[in-house]
Amino acid sequence: MSSKSTGLRHWRQRFNALFQDHEIFVRTHGHVRFLRISAVWQKRVALIAAVVLIAWAGATLAVLVNQLLTADERAAVAQQSAAAAASEKRIAQYRDRVAETAADLEERQDQLEEWQKTYFGSEPAAIAEGVNDTKGGTAQPALKTSAIDPSLPPEAQALARVAARQEALSTRLLAAVNERAANAETAVAQLGLNPTAIIRGAATGRGGPFIPYKGRMGKAKALGPAFAALEGALFRMEVLERTLVAVPSGNPADVLMMSSGFGYRSDPFTGGAAMHSGLDFRGPIGTPILAAAPGRVSFVGVKSGYGNVVEIDHGQGIMTRYAHLSGFTSKVGAQVAAGQQIAKMGSTGRSTGSHLHFEVRLNGVAVNPRRFLEAKADVLEVKDDARQRVGAIAARGAR
Repeated sequence: MSSKSTGLRHWRQRFNALFQDHEIFVRTHGHVRFLRISAVWQKRVALIAAVVLIAWAGATLAVLVNQLLTADERAAVAQQSAAAAASEKRIAQYRDRVAETAADLEERQDQLEEWQKTYFGSEPAAIAEGVNDTKGGTAQPALKTSAIDPSLPPEAQALARVAARQEALSTRLLAAVNERAANAETAVAQLGLNPTAIIRGAATGRGGPFIPYKGRMGKAKALGPAFAALEGALFRMEVLERTLVAVPSGNPADVLMMSSGFGYRSDPFTGGAAMHSGLDFRGPIGTPILAAAPGRVSFVGVKSGYGNVVEIDHGQGIMTRYAHLSGFTSKVGAQVAAGQQIAKMGSTGRSTGSHLHFEVRLNGVAVNPRRFLEAKADVLEVKDDARQRVGAIAARGAR
């Protein structure tokens, strides 16, 4: 205790030593005055100054502390605002992605339904079995849970299931289309035609300005590789089956006697070697001449050497010519069915007697009609199936 008292007394003495009584002499106009500043008064002034200084320091410190606290709060509020904005942005982007995905699925579904309607009329049972679509239908077998990412939100999982069903439908549809195309390709090859050349030729007959496809969201896009494969398979099937339908396999006249074949022969007038570009069928004048395949009458009139002629365009580069006719029963532009009468047999032009000269031309080149008229039963079966499908498409288009 004595050492503490001694220490306090020492600091008190040093403090008191700072304040001594002072006298100030002030001379004004010859008068001298004495101002006495006592130590007590000095202590009071110093105490007041110290209090003011401490108050100012405290206020300044309080302001600084308040500013620091406010800055932290502002920073926290700014972080919360940024986090909320980022969260809202993510939500908006997610909603946009969901909306875009839903629009994509609708477009894909519309395209599937359009292909289904165009090429098959109503969905074949083999394709539709177990398939459900975005607009209702038959029950779809439950997908494996591993096929859908469980971390996706519920609405995204629902869209993923729809996408999976569409992929399954397009896969089954692609398999069915490929099967039909393969059958048609085999039949076309058996008729002596080149399926690859036919498809290549059909593909080169396309064009137009490039206009990027834009979906419901207004963005340039494609429907995906699976749909591109399906589109290619449908094109291949369509070209080959229409070629089969265009092939003239029906007898152009109800007669049994063929008087001249295709190729080399002795000319009936000169006896010299000649190329005969068709088949000759002998029969009475007036015998009905029948369209060997469905098509559009493209010419009715007279051609040098042929006499009276009717020509039918069957599409796919195939044309049939009926010559030496005695009369016509069709007009240019008329659509005719296979077996429909188009003219009457005769002996006009360079002819030695009543007969039909029948030609088949492929892209302007004469080919032997016999291979078409003598097609095997399996080829005719595939052709009949193709004719029914193509005819159904034509009938729907006419409605």
